[in-house]
Amino acid sequence: MQHEAPAGGAEEALEVWIDQDLCTGDGICAQYAPEVFELDIDGLAYVKSADDELLQEAGATTPVPLPLLQDVVDSAKECPGDCIHVRRVRDRVEVYGPDAE
Repeated sequence: MQHEAPAGGAEEALEVWIDQDLCTGDGICAQYAPEVFELDIDGLAYVKSADDELLQEAGATTPVPLPLLQDVVDSAKECPGDCIHVRRVRDRVEVYGPDAE
């Protein structure tokens, strides 16, 4: 299955965040991109910082590394809770996830 690059080109800076209120704890995201997502002891998924630290504050974002973009996009598309949001850093427009245009 082919995926389109976000407007502006694939090299554009993207960030990802998880809405824990909608997270079902299935862990699909952590299976696709364990470098970016992790399940915590509360059973919910969170994003991780570039230095592998779990970011538990509500709305915490982390940059999407370009080599992992497809894994992060697949995570957002397969998430049963529709809680993974990928947006451009430049204008905070969601490009993948439940609020993507």
